[in-house]
Amino acid sequence: MRSDQQNRAPLALKLAAAAGLLFLHLPIALIFIYAFTTEDRTYQWPPPGFTVQWLGVTWNRPDVWDALKLSVKVASISTAIALVMGTLCAAAVSRSRFFGREAISLLVILPIALPGIITGIALRSAFNLADIPFSTWTIVLGHATFCIVVVYNNAVARFRRTSSSLIEASMDLGADGFQTFRHVVLPNIATALLAGGMLAFALSFDEVIVTTFTAGQQATLPIWMLEELVRPRQRPVTNVVAMVVVLVTFLPILGAYYLTRDGDQVAGGGK
Repeated sequence: MRSDQQNRAPLALKLAAAAGLLFLHLPIALIFIYAFTTEDRTYQWPPPGFTVQWLGVTWNRPDVWDALKLSVKVASISTAIALVMGTLCAAAVSRSRFFGREAISLLVILPIALPGIITGIALRSAFNLADIPFSTWTIVLGHATFCIVVVYNNAVARFRRTSSSLIEASMDLGADGFQTFRHVVLPNIATALLAGGMLAFALSFDEVIVTTFTAGQQATLPIWMLEELVRPRQRPVTNVVAMVVVLVTFLPILGAYYLTRDGDQVAGGGK
């Protein structure tokens, strides 16, 4: 009985935690509320009325679909590149010993530590110097810079938890490098790669700053939202799109959390 009372958080701490959660999530809740308001020009509180008509209006807007398709395309390609490059880099760093290994690890994670505007300016300058026209592929390259970091962080952590004796045993039993990767390494790192891919997709899908510097005349969904906020035509449509973005990015993050919360329970993890 006494231990239960000792484990309980003080009331003040509970109130502080609740206040913090409200501060973080109340603005998001307002987006959901204003997606169903009858007012299409200004924000009023309380909303003058509720309607679902803006869902149909958004569905029939071709510019919304074009932006959504571009965002999904860019996020998918960026995630695929990140899965390959991030995994290979993680394998090299975690399984090899060479001079400058920690420096290389720092350089890999540097893009996500830098402000997005720095990365965007650097990429735009590089594309201009190389005379590379801005297109979908320049957006993909820009997004891949930080998507690789997400996959790398997940993969390198799982590599370090996986016992090297498993790989050595596989090789001793006659398996070649591909067979060892397929039957031993990949099952151990699969959930980490899936989680890293989900996070990379979510980050790419709602990226704004780097996209602003690497896109030409194209507009991803976040860029479309930004332009609609500056020159609004139908504000509730923007809120409906924002609601969709919240849901699309929330689900991969939630999935990644559940995939990695028991990450220590892998083969060889306790050795």
